[in-house]
Formats: sequence, C-alpha cells, structure tokens
Amino acid sequence: MNGTELGLWAIPLAILGGAIRVSTPFLFVSLGEVLTERSGRINLGLEGTLVFGAMSGYAIACVTGLPWAGVLAAAGAGSLFGLVHGLVCSLPRVNDIAVGISLMLLGTGLAYFFGKPFIQPVAPDLPALELGWWSDLPQVQAALRVNVLFPVGILAALLLWWMFRATRIGLLVRVVGDSTDAARAMGLRPAFIRTLATAAGGAFAGVGGAYLSLFYPGSWNEGISSGQGLMAVALVIFARWNPIACLGAALLFGGAGALGPALQSVGIPDGYYLFYAMPYVMTLGVLIATSSPGRAMAGAPGELSISK
Repeated sequence: MNGTELGLWAIPLAILGGAIRVSTPFLFVSLGEVLTERSGRINLGLEGTLVFGAMSGYAIACVTGLPWAGVLAAAGAGSLFGLVHGLVCSLPRVNDIAVGISLMLLGTGLAYFFGKPFIQPVAPDLPALELGWWSDLPQVQAALRVNVLFPVGILAALLLWWMFRATRIGLLVRVVGDSTDAARAMGLRPAFIRTLATAAGGAFAGVGGAYLSLFYPGSWNEGISSGQGLMAVALVIFARWNPIACLGAALLFGGAGALGPALQSVGIPDGYYLFYAMPYVMTLGVLIATSSPGRAMAGAPGELSISK
C-alpha cells in the first residue's frame, strides 16, 4: 500500500500525525516557560535544558533499560537547571535574560560532553498509543501512533490552566508575577516562589527533551533540538501566557514542521528543505506581529523583564 490509496487525504493525515509528533516537545517546553514567566521571570536557558534532558533521559534509559526511568531523570535534570537559574537570578543586580543565555550554552555543552558515549547505543523507546487500529492502511496506523507523553501534555496544560484560575498556588504565582511589592505586602517571598516555579518549569522542559531522544526522532545526537527551546519562548508570547492556548500553538508549530515530510510522503519532493524552515519562519512572524508594545504585552505578567 502507498500514499496514493488515500488520495488527497494523505496530505492532511500526514500533517495531523506529524503535528502531534513534532508538537509534543514544543508543548512541554512552552508549559514550563508559562509557569516560569507567570511568576515574573523569563528563562531563555530552556534550550540548553531541553538538550541536556534529552541526553540524560537517553543515557539513563540505556543504562537501566527503562524508558520511564529516563523520563524521570530528564525531569530531574531539567529541574536542577531551573533551580540553578532561579537561585542565580535571586541575587542582586542579576539579569535573568543573561543568566538564561549562559545556562543555555552550559546545558548544551554539558550534554555534548557527557552524551558522546551514548551516540551509538540504542535505548528502549517510550510506549505509544495505537489509535489507528481500526484501519488496515499503514499510513493511517503510522499517523495515529501517538506517544503517551502527548496526552500527558494535554492533561498538564489543563491542570496548569485550572491551577492558575482556581488554586491558592496559582494565585500566589500570579501575584508574585504581577507585582513584587504586592507580594511582599502579603507576606510572601517572591524570590523563593519564582525559584520554585523556575525549577518546575525546567522539569517540563526536561520531559520534552526525553520525548525527543526516546520517541521522536528516538535517538541521541548533538543536533537533536533544532532550536525548539528558544522557539517555545515565542510560542508562549503568541499564546498570551495561557496554558491551553499553548496546546493549540504547539500543534500549529508542529503542523508547520510536519508540512515538508508530509508532502515528501506523497511524492512531492520539491521544496522539501524549504518547508523544513516553516517553524522558524513562524517564530519570526510571531515576533514581528507582536512587536508593538501595546499588543505584545497584553496579558503579560507585570514583573516580567520583557514587559518593562
């Protein structure tokens, strides 16, 4: 069987399956950045966290033979990077953007250094949900083969949205993110809350890295991220710091990234590498479209560096 059996339906089906696969790391990193930024801090180091999480998860999965142990290790590594970022940014006269860039370079460098022994070994993959069981066509089965982390990410987005709207923890994070003075007047410790939020955000990014190395593409190499951690920052601005909107934005970015492979799968190879650049073009477009201070910062936490 080949793609011609599906006719024109092969293209949207391939884009749908690709969007789900490509969007998952975007979703986890953007949720982590939403949590961090809603506390009033921006973390540009999530690209390094994503790469280091991918390496850590793959290495632990190789050593233990347990992919879920790799996911936990990646979350722990990401949380550690977030904790370091939060502690350093709590010091006087420290710029969180500069610290984030430094940790991005540090995380990437450490991942390359410690990950060299794990380029060749093969780690077990994370399980997937076979949602295309009802069809005999391999194209449908492949497109609807969804990794278990994708529904976990959807659940996480819903829980974060609910947390910000209806829980005391969410209220504390929002208060700290909107006004340091108001938080202190309420007897809160803004630096402590922001550090915890940054560490939790780093854990999300680490899980996104584990998805890359343990499912799609499912290997460890030094070019595994392709800038997804940085693009997620633009995605958060596009989603107006709303966890549920991050889900839709992640699928949109994922669909753009899946366009090239989808066209190639139905025999349209022209412009293949050009379509691969679509997520980067979308990132640039989002930044240009939101470049007006009046529009870009609508809904932004008041203490966020980019809103001042």
